Amino acid sequence: MPLTRVPLGSGAADVAYDRTGTGPGLVLVHGTGATREQWLPLTEAVADRFTVVAPDYSGSGGTTDHGGPLTLADLADEVLAAADHAGLDRFHLVGHSLGAAIATHLAAHHPERVRSLVLHAGWAHTDSRLRAQFTYWLDLLHADAAHGTAHFARMLPLAAFGPRYWERTGTAANEELVRGLAAALAPGIARQVEVDLSVDLRPLLGRVTAPTLVLASAHDQIIGADQQRALLAGIPDSRYQEIDAGHGAPGEDPAGFAALIAGFLDERRAAEEVRAAGAPAEPAAAARA
Repeated sequence: MPLTRVPLGSGAADVAYDRTGTGPGLVLVHGTGATREQWLPLTEAVADRFTVVAPDYSGSGGTTDHGGPLTLADLADEVLAAADHAGLDRFHLVGHSLGAAIATHLAAHHPERVRSLVLHAGWAHTDSRLRAQFTYWLDLLHADAAHGTAHFARMLPLAAFGPRYWERTGTAANEELVRGLAAALAPGIARQVEVDLSVDLRPLLGRVTAPTLVLASAHDQIIGADQQRALLAGIPDSRYQEIDAGHGAPGEDPAGFAALIAGFLDERRAAEEVRAAGAPAEPAAAARA
């Protein structure tokens, strides 16, 4: 597992990441409380044609740091440092949830590095509803830490999964999932939720130049449709697509989630190859919402 040291505002971080496959660079950024393992299905789907770099940012997996407060800029710096250490000059960039916010920040500050951008379940800024939600998450996490309970893990399937999960899942299976989530949540999740509370990308959206897919979940109970509309309105070269799942689509429908993203990445790679050959590229088929 490669490691790279990154200076942050409050100290240094040793960022762990996986590097898999061959071809144009692809960087994957996980969500709050998850790890780089969130991306295994997508990595398996595209590693024959992309060099995939999947880092853990601070609070997750094999990455260690100063243990203090984090900022969105810190996490974006960690992701970029992993790409640099892995030898990626320009790369496609995919983020889920907080990972989408990190990816947007990176794409806005380093537009020359990003070939294309996929934002799943991202948001433009933490409004009053999101602030109430993330504050509730912190209350649950603090109570769990104090009393050895698993309230946050029990809440997650209710908030993150759509109707198809509940149609196929019985009580015993859901209880097993809750136990697994409680054991697997990143130890620094509360620090990451504090970053969730700080997100305001509105001044940066117009600086994103990469062709962007705003990928929403049709049954997302965490991030509302208004946030997807704000991303679409703010990012100049963006389009919209939905997956029939909840916020946690990478876990609810990993194959379908990977297929949608792989399709967009393959389209962007083909368009770049056409341009490199000197022929006019096909116009994007999907319309902006």
